Amino acid sequence: MMIKHRVPLCAIAGIGEISPSRYSEGATTLGMIAAAARLAVLDSGLEKDAVDGLLVGTQIGETPQHVPATVAEYLGLQPKMANVVDLGGASAAGMLWRAAAAIEFGMCETVLCVLANTREREKSTPRAPNRNPIREFDVPFGASGANTSYALLKQRHMAEYGSTQEQFALIAYWARKNAQLNPDAIFYGKPASVEDVLHSPMVVDPLHLYEIVMPVAGGAAFVVTSPRAARFSKAPPVYLLGAGEKLTHRAVSQAPPLISSPFSYAISAALEQAGVGVQEMDLLSLYDCYTSVVANTLENAGLCSPGKFGDWMKEHSFGHDGDWPLNTHGGQLGFGQADLAGGMSHIIEAVRQLRHQADPRQIRNARLALVTGNGATMSEVTALILGAES
Repeated sequence: MMIKHRVPLCAIAGIGEISPSRYSEGATTLGMIAAAARLAVLDSGLEKDAVDGLLVGTQIGETPQHVPATVAEYLGLQPKMANVVDLGGASAAGMLWRAAAAIEFGMCETVLCVLANTREREKSTPRAPNRNPIREFDVPFGASGANTSYALLKQRHMAEYGSTQEQFALIAYWARKNAQLNPDAIFYGKPASVEDVLHSPMVVDPLHLYEIVMPVAGGAAFVVTSPRAARFSKAPPVYLLGAGEKLTHRAVSQAPPLISSPFSYAISAALEQAGVGVQEMDLLSLYDCYTSVVANTLENAGLCSPGKFGDWMKEHSFGHDGDWPLNTHGGQLGFGQADLAGGMSHIIEAVRQLRHQADPRQIRNARLALVTGNGATMSEVTALILGAES
């Protein structure tokens, strides 16, 4: 009797394995990952550039965070989907179905799944030097934190396009203004004019204090279910219509040109998957850890020409009743950044707006929203198109 199988979800096209050894004297996790990945890609017969998805484990000795971006940068990849899988001994098996799900959803086509681990003697010699670009080209020169790295990106924009401090301050002004309609915002009751932003302390030239998110305590969550099950939910469902993702670097010294930031691909991919244009968006719920991130997002989304965000912002209004509602909850610059939950606030606000549950800041007839997320230094970007039934 022939066994009937379902349609395959994916295929394993290549494999690579490093022979086990009792100890890995002088080796690095990144080096071993590279060796195993090279063997798998060679076995597949595919070109390295065909790899547009990446799944890795947590045990990367060279970095405590931004693991996928660090590995991708080391391997010379710019994946459209990347994740850490932290399931202990089930990580490898968990990677396979996650890769299949990403391929099925259209996020990518070819996923590299890789795990490696070093093992040293108790009194071994020091590990081989860490050759991460961020450790070699950034940290020794002072770019060891987010403020410094984002200051470099803002300085780059000002140098390339002639953008001004006043133009960046306008972004912070609107964040604080919108926060005045959100009693939960950390800066509720504390608006800030453009002059207030410019007169706030200079943290890292050219970044002022009010251009930087305030770390706060907090949390957020959302529940995802199938369209079928959503029909029985208590609240009006909000649907994911499209998604795009891109990783381009980890170290700011390795960042691509500003107009080719990962926002460019992620946003266009999400719009294409949803079958809509950016001009159709009723809400821009844009990640805003720094004013320069919003400026870059607006330009890479195609809402204005490169270097022209300031002129564009002066021509529009960004409140809930304006022609381009932007971060109506105040964004993280006005609402506060509860670590990773800060980015989730943009999704929560989009859902509230599309449910029409955002009084007194409700956007009239809100139906579509663009949501973005940003990690590292404009390095890891995800864009979402959320929609509600008309």
